[in-house]
Amino acid sequence: MIITSQHDLILYQKAAKLSTQILSQLKQAVKPGILPIKIDELAEKLCQTNHARPAFKGVNPANPYHYSTCISINDVVVHGVPSKTRPIQAGDVVKVDFGLIYQGFYTDHCFTVVVKPFTPQTKKLVTVARTAVQAAIPLAITGNTTGDLGAIMQAKAEKAGFNVLKQYTGHGIGRTLHDGPAIPAHGQPKTGALLEKNQVLCLEAQVVTGGDQVAVAEDGWSVKTQDGGLSAMFEYMVVVGNTRPLILTQTLDWEMIG
Repeated sequence: MIITSQHDLILYQKAAKLSTQILSQLKQAVKPGILPIKIDELAEKLCQTNHARPAFKGVNPANPYHYSTCISINDVVVHGVPSKTRPIQAGDVVKVDFGLIYQGFYTDHCFTVVVKPFTPQTKKLVTVARTAVQAAIPLAITGNTTGDLGAIMQAKAEKAGFNVLKQYTGHGIGRTLHDGPAIPAHGQPKTGALLEKNQVLCLEAQVVTGGDQVAVAEDGWSVKTQDGGLSAMFEYMVVVGNTRPLILTQTLDWEMIG
């Protein structure tokens, strides 16, 4: 969406701040031994306490999603169904994706954390994934294109020896969870859709250690790398500006090692 009033901007900032506070509490809950479903239940409880609704519940009416979060571990890249049976373990690469609806505005953002002890490869993966997405943030200004954003994310990942997924993209957001434009984490500069002032965007990339081929698991949602490669994902919400974007979800400096 394009924000058209100061009133709506203030409301959206409130929604994003609440969402960030909840996501922070979910991050604190990521520890060895906890079942991902317990983190998901915490997310729903925090939404209820704060008069918000989970944004992901009910997505895709043909195969409705039943959870408040996506918790994707190791080779599960995105849309991971929170497990009720496999607890988080030492060394896991854990992605927690969360969004809410507050006063009609949607949020959607994600962090990755490596549960100690970690290997140099997993630390590098998570660091590069975060760097790649954060490099795109300053480019979210009027006159640039979605290709400008995707090109820098792809370049950062590939320079470090990793790949980005091509099948899943960032997106606009507003009064719906997914709005235009699509923002792939790959592409060519000066191609794609032109960015417009006050557009609300979700910038994201899924970075993988191996090939970029994936498959949907039997649960109908969890997306896994076909070669078993590990993955990391970060997602930030911004508002397009003339000379610099406004960052709605202030998670850029969160610790990546849990």
